[in-house]
Amino acid sequence: MTNTQRSVTAPHLGIRALNRATLDRQLLLRPARISAAAAVEHLVGLQAQNVKPPYYALAARLDGFAPEALSRLMADREVVRIVTLRSTIHTHTADDCLTLRPLVQPARDRELTNFRKGLAGVDLDRLAALARDLVETEPRTMKQLREALLKEWPDADPQALAVAARCRLPLVQVTPRGLWGRSGQVTLTTAEHWLGRPAEPAATPDAVVLRYLASFGPASVRDMQTWAGLTRLRDAFERLRPRLVTFRDESGVELFDLPDAPRPDPDTPAPPRFLPEFDNLLLSHADRTRVVPPEYRGRAWQGNIAHCTLLVDGFLAGLWRLEEHALVIEPFGRLTAAQREEVTAEGERMLRTTHPKTPYDIRFGVVRG
Repeated sequence: MTNTQRSVTAPHLGIRALNRATLDRQLLLRPARISAAAAVEHLVGLQAQNVKPPYYALAARLDGFAPEALSRLMADREVVRIVTLRSTIHTHTADDCLTLRPLVQPARDRELTNFRKGLAGVDLDRLAALARDLVETEPRTMKQLREALLKEWPDADPQALAVAARCRLPLVQVTPRGLWGRSGQVTLTTAEHWLGRPAEPAATPDAVVLRYLASFGPASVRDMQTWAGLTRLRDAFERLRPRLVTFRDESGVELFDLPDAPRPDPDTPAPPRFLPEFDNLLLSHADRTRVVPPEYRGRAWQGNIAHCTLLVDGFLAGLWRLEEHALVIEPFGRLTAAQREEVTAEGERMLRTTHPKTPYDIRFGVVRG
């Protein structure tokens, strides 16, 4: 049987079925009673472009979570902040940092081609060796790294030199950057130096496919490629096909899944959830309609700015923000009285988790058209 024939005969999964399956694996149908470390591992990392999103991401997902729990893991170097998937900063466990970064290295190498004009005449192997020596002698800011490398290649573009160091080396952001309630500029050293462990072999694509499906499935090949920022993953799915089950979505796209993974009834209740900007739930599929209704596509972004998002009945339904003394909720459409009550209760839960000592009012802003 060809892949096309398999796709045609595979069972159909509608949008709500995909939504509930993904929410379940993302720990968003009910607060999970697992540790912060276990959650970061299960979710294969948390998007961490800014400091606070990983904390809000876990507050939405875990029962009894306290921000100090993730801070301790970071201070103890059990989790780290590093550029990995999609060339963006993620909070990963130490083990995943050492194995996922090598897996996505080809994408970092491709990224460097965008800077080749500014790197004319630069020996990238020498640059990597020099940058490693610099940051392992003392953690450096990107500005310090640029200035030091510019002494060696004065005719190169300073920004391109720093980007080359970041692409060629697994650079982690050292604490206090990333700690809850603390401030600190981005200062970098290598993952091996920070963790006191040597580099490890890259995770195999097959192993990462299985982990991706466990936390984001059912999913297509393109979905995973979008999540990872990698190409040519079809072969891994094909090798794994005998161990997987397949479905098709409403457009006929073939979806892969783990046989025993949860696929709840589409009518399973999905409580409101307050998610941070850049949450991976909204970024990890080529087709995002399982979470983002078509009419709200692009509403969580404004230029390069991403907003904190609200889920109602499992789907993107609005934005939220914290002002000086208020949690401001801005639904895209009209909420029923029952939905407003549920959203308010979830907002109170989020505030008790993340800001237990700070009084906040909860108010609904102008409904966005």
